[in-house]
Amino acid sequence: MNPNYENLINSLISDGYLKTPLLIEAFKNIDRADFVPEEFKDSAYANVPLPIGYDQTISQPLTVAFLLELLEAKPEEKVLDIGAGSGWTTALLAQITGNVIGVERVPELKEFAEKNLAKYDFVGKGIVKLFLADGTKGYKKEAPYDKILAGASAKGDVPDEWKKQLKIGGRIVAPVGNSVVVIDKTGKGKYSRKEHFGFSFVPLVSDK
Repeated sequence: MNPNYENLINSLISDGYLKTPLLIEAFKNIDRADFVPEEFKDSAYANVPLPIGYDQTISQPLTVAFLLELLEAKPEEKVLDIGAGSGWTTALLAQITGNVIGVERVPELKEFAEKNLAKYDFVGKGIVKLFLADGTKGYKKEAPYDKILAGASAKGDVPDEWKKQLKIGGRIVAPVGNSVVVIDKTGKGKYSRKEHFGFSFVPLVSDK
């Protein structure tokens, strides 16, 4: 492992953002530099978001760690990753669960994610399926999901479609405005909700 990447992971652990052994292992196995555009490779291990084009970013490592700790994805769970972007969170989830559906709205970014994920053969092995689609609608064909993660901010609130596509006992972690919202499906049409404030995300791209 690159010593700078090791330093980044160690700082995320010591600052309390990375806690779960499964997630720490995923961070160690999936190199962020493999998901960063060539011109930003030198900054791959900085704890900052980086541009990936089309007004999108690869999220700050601290934020990704925070979101994935909240998501609590487990082996063999089926996860919907909305706004796959560069494919980094998709790959981290693939390492943990072995079953990820990634949705990306921008064709060029879907291609970029596929190219990056190919370095780990996740698509070839059938661990990740990547679709070009409007993430605000979820991805009904592959529903239901144990967990749903969004990497970009929804307008107003979490779309109802996501809630419908979630299994009972499942969880959504998604940015809404400058907050991160955690929604647990406790029964048919029943949900509990928590909010964590003080974040900044790019908006979710939709067909509208």
